[in-house]
Amino acid sequence: MEHTKKRVHLICNAHLDPTWQWEWEEGAAEAVSTFRTAACFCEEYGDYVFCHNEAMLYQWIHEYEPALYRRIQKLVKDGRWRIMGGWYLQPDCNMPSGEGLVRQSLVGLRFFRDEFGVRPHTAINFDSFGHTRGLVQIFVQSGYENYMFSRGDVTLPSDIFRWIGYDGSSLTAYRTWEGYNSNLGEAVNKIRNTLNIRKDEPLCVCLWGMGDHGGGASRQDIEDISHLKEELEREGIEIFHSDPDAYFSELRASGRELPVYEDDLNPWAPGCYTSQIRIKQKYRELENLLFETEKMCAAASMNGLMRYPHEELHEAQLDMLTAQFHDYLPGTSVQPVEEMGIRKLDHGIEIMTRVRVRAFFALTAGQKPAESDEIPIILYNPHPTEIETDAECEFMLWLQNWSDQFYVPTVYDEAGTPLPTQQEKEKSTIPLDWRKRVVFHCKLAPSQISRFNVKFVRVPAAIGHPAPSCPASTTHFIFDNGHLHVEINRLTGLIDRYQVDGKDYLDRNAFMLDVIKDSYDPWGMTVHDFRNRIGAFSLLDDREGSLYSGLEDVIIPSVRVIESGAVRTVIEAVFGYNTSRAVIRYKLSQTGVYMDTDIRIQWNEKQRMVKLSLPLKEVPAHCIGQVAYGLEELPLTGRENVSQKFIGFFSESGEGFTVINDGIYGSSVESNALKLSLLRSASYTAHPLPGRVTMPQDRFMPYFEQGERSYHFRFEPGRKEQLLEHAGREALAFNEKPMALSFYPCGAGERPLPGVILDGDDIEMTCCKRAEEGESFILRLFNPLSEDRNVTVRVPALAVEETLTIPAYKFLTYRLSRGSIVPSDLLEEK
Repeated sequence: MEHTKKRVHLICNAHLDPTWQWEWEEGAAEAVSTFRTAACFCEEYGDYVFCHNEAMLYQWIHEYEPALYRRIQKLVKDGRWRIMGGWYLQPDCNMPSGEGLVRQSLVGLRFFRDEFGVRPHTAINFDSFGHTRGLVQIFVQSGYENYMFSRGDVTLPSDIFRWIGYDGSSLTAYRTWEGYNSNLGEAVNKIRNTLNIRKDEPLCVCLWGMGDHGGGASRQDIEDISHLKEELEREGIEIFHSDPDAYFSELRASGRELPVYEDDLNPWAPGCYTSQIRIKQKYRELENLLFETEKMCAAASMNGLMRYPHEELHEAQLDMLTAQFHDYLPGTSVQPVEEMGIRKLDHGIEIMTRVRVRAFFALTAGQKPAESDEIPIILYNPHPTEIETDAECEFMLWLQNWSDQFYVPTVYDEAGTPLPTQQEKEKSTIPLDWRKRVVFHCKLAPSQISRFNVKFVRVPAAIGHPAPSCPASTTHFIFDNGHLHVEINRLTGLIDRYQVDGKDYLDRNAFMLDVIKDSYDPWGMTVHDFRNRIGAFSLLDDREGSLYSGLEDVIIPSVRVIESGAVRTVIEAVFGYNTSRAVIRYKLSQTGVYMDTDIRIQWNEKQRMVKLSLPLKEVPAHCIGQVAYGLEELPLTGRENVSQKFIGFFSESGEGFTVINDGIYGSSVESNALKLSLLRSASYTAHPLPGRVTMPQDRFMPYFEQGERSYHFRFEPGRKEQLLEHAGREALAFNEKPMALSFYPCGAGERPLPGVILDGDDIEMTCCKRAEEGESFILRLFNPLSEDRNVTVRVPALAVEETLTIPAYKFLTYRLSRGSIVPSDLLEEK
């Protein structure tokens, strides 16, 4: 139907943050109140339509006011209440992994299908702080055709455009500059303002309704709009209550040509990539543990060894999805919400820890009992490819050893071959040869148990405790394994040379902890970068370093070798900045060219930021970060960037390095250095407003990141193409670590067959779990590379073997059952 009038779709909503300046109980109370009022208005006013998304809020209504929930179900059926969006909630759209964001669709859309019989086709994230380009493919595979959002400090060809994903998929996107809400009694002013801004558009949208703390429409607003409607009719303008799907449907029918946009929608509030780092680290821990536990439970269930624990996995998944909320994961909430969030995440972690152990014990079926002179170590590799790693495990000797002899361990594989082994300091500090910690270099078969046995020789105690050592000059510790050559400065504690086969990768003073002048603002909403460097941690003198290390009567060097052996050398350095302290441990592999680094910071500063500086030896040309189901070329301009489990930094010649992390997201490139953002000490919800003093000037105010924080990285040098081909798989293995446990099996049963095994070029398995319905399993594979790749999928436990083609930058979902692997949609409906 052709329209000659200007048409305005009025979308009444009530943006309601479940938590922010308030805790969840207040959010739930406001949700009940807002929904009750909206239902009354829908029933009273004939043409009024209320729109809302976020399954979590509807679940609250179902639990706390069931009668209201039934009224809403009827209103939805009658078309008076519209379900928009359809995700579980409005998450942060940069930091959750691609698989983490997939679960927003999976859980939210299935909830609205089952409870209301609807499925929206327009995704909604009005308040999220920037949007990764990886969203496009997730939306399209979820069945969405459109996207409506607000934030994203980027220059667009138009506020209405075709957004193209990494894999070439696309949808229609609309950015509203005018915001998503209106104040009480101000809806008419909001509509007039929208008409002024969009005066040249024959078809437009106006979002209105009280928001942030809920509210939605008021009686005054609805009646004022009714009067305005009559007035605007005389001006040739038609306004009417509507919803996002109706707007996009009319836009599509108009045949309007839309410009194309092929980039992300970042940044906005880049401080959020680092604020409240404890939340971010806990979130990553739960996300990793959930997906690893799903893989283990799937393998055990495929072999008939355990009932698949749908209920427990779903409960932990809801904890994860809740933690993705856009004022929670970004670190912009008040302190009680931060503490609540940590409790919520720990709840999910505790559930997953128990389920994972149950699956682990089930998967040890058929393992032979241990011999009397050996202690078994069992590892489960949840990944579909072989992993070569330095495994770590602690266990007890059979008895307390009070003799003058020492038990020296050696780890053997199942064939009886001795493996490179060293004993390191165990976590406990009982001065007795009783608790053991072994590190051994091994290979772990894909998707199955690998069995190792520890045997001992007894030697005099003096021989059993050799002092750790590393070759040294007067100024440097010098580590060399024949390929890897590292020089750590004994005067600064920093790395001055990192060389592989004669090629230098790092410039001097690498791994410096820079201190950046920052502000109280947790969003960083007025800045694009953090590069006002005002200092750095420096090596403590030996006395200060010893005191910080807990030594009062002994003075030791502030750079020292603390472990060395057949597997690795560990060098520790102790630093200070004002009253803050830091410890860096460099773990240098005897068998590879990579280095693991553990950093522990005791932070006491306010309005300051800490970045880890990694200077490239050559002039940098590319910084590439992993994002949700994609790789993003990040700017080298000093702008604060966001990425996930790994980031790569390369010269024009293609030489450089990758850094894998287990819980940070922010970074920048300045001069020749990649700088990883470790923490910010801003204040809780300190929101700058023009002309107003934000921070009270008459009292103490709390700042976050006061205390101890820990970080873990893997640094690997090499050529860009080789590193990026396997970085995704390595990052998965670094984050979803194989489970290791000293366990004495009973020998009963038969060994289970492996779960999923991939034979192919660097395809990643991001998900393997039981389907939401039925007895089949869901497999999700991702190709992070720019060319199509073939991969052979073998699932011995289900008698499946098939070669698949995964297009460039594509993730695909498959349904597994005995003897069968078939494509499935993301929502597991076919």
